[in-house]
Amino acid sequence: MASIEVRKETCVGCGICVPACPFGAISMEENLAVISDDCTLCGACESSCSFGAIIIRTGETDGTCISDYSGIMVIAEQRDGIVDHSTLELLGEAKKLAESDGSVVTVALLTEEGGKWPEKLIQYGADIVYIAENPALKHFRTEPFSRTVEKLVKQKKPAIVLAAATTTGRDLMPRIAKNLNTGLTADCTELAIDPETGGLLQTRPAFGGNILATIVCADTRPQMATVRPRVMKALEPDKNRNGEIEKIELAPEDLTSRTEVLEFNPLDEGEVDITEAELIVSGGRGLKSPENFALLEELAGLLEGSIGASRAAIDAGWVSYPHQVGQTGKTVQPKTYIACGISGAVQHRVGMQSSDRIFAVNKDASAPIFEFCNEGYVGDLFEIIPLLIKEIKRRRK
Repeated sequence: MASIEVRKETCVGCGICVPACPFGAISMEENLAVISDDCTLCGACESSCSFGAIIIRTGETDGTCISDYSGIMVIAEQRDGIVDHSTLELLGEAKKLAESDGSVVTVALLTEEGGKWPEKLIQYGADIVYIAENPALKHFRTEPFSRTVEKLVKQKKPAIVLAAATTTGRDLMPRIAKNLNTGLTADCTELAIDPETGGLLQTRPAFGGNILATIVCADTRPQMATVRPRVMKALEPDKNRNGEIEKIELAPEDLTSRTEVLEFNPLDEGEVDITEAELIVSGGRGLKSPENFALLEELAGLLEGSIGASRAAIDAGWVSYPHQVGQTGKTVQPKTYIACGISGAVQHRVGMQSSDRIFAVNKDASAPIFEFCNEGYVGDLFEIIPLLIKEIKRRRK
């Protein structure tokens, strides 16, 4: 049964909720909102409260204790029957989170035909794979996918649900969270388990990337988050791992949709996908002009790498958008990342901090990038990079 609650520790006694109630069901007593039996749970007061002090509990989680939820569920993403690498990254992170209490890690895979992928997902860390197979699931469509995942979450009651912060995850997860009346943190760059409460600590950039905010979902379950691809690392597959594969039974009404996929055409950017690159040479405002990116292109060519850029370089029109690394660009995870003339502000950092090795060249000794790179070189990049190119060519003679 639905209910309404006033949080005493959050209510500031501003009284805004009193005129907001169309039924006159709210009064103020000792600077605290008090709701009478005339309340119809219309939600007007909840919407008017900017402090989050009034909460209406509705939906499937009503009457269900938080302790009824356990385990971590990863929503797999697939295209043309091939599971995206972001799913494997989430599985690796889910296994780390599960170590705190021995939680079970599950995967929900919706596809036309699973093939060997259920077994592969177990090798990458899944304990149980829930698979739904149907031709209607070949391409993502909001209604059948969200309907199927929502029913599965209600049935299995995972404490945590994770998906990649891709176009698919950003479409799917908010709809499910709304229907389950629970919280969702989008675009996370870090996840952890609170040792005191056992809750999920969800960290994401906020205020334009100027700070990193850690968000918790204390009062409802499941705790839901989307995670930026290439931020987490996939585990090495273990072919000796054992797990369970469970079929998801689909009813005809589960697959209905008001939309139809007529054709699927992958975007051809005409560029190497930097998210797949093993080495990236990236430039920022310190390059001073678009012509100077030729220097980085020469270095990247010698090292068989790709070109990246900071938002400042992209906004200046020096490099095309597919090369942008950072919060508003792409998240990369190469083996080697060489940052040239990039200050390393948090907006850029969240897009490349998971690189195996980070080298930085900047003439400003106080640049933030020197705080987290593996090796930093304080100096003029127009002197250092040509010398590096010259030395590489010398050694290859």
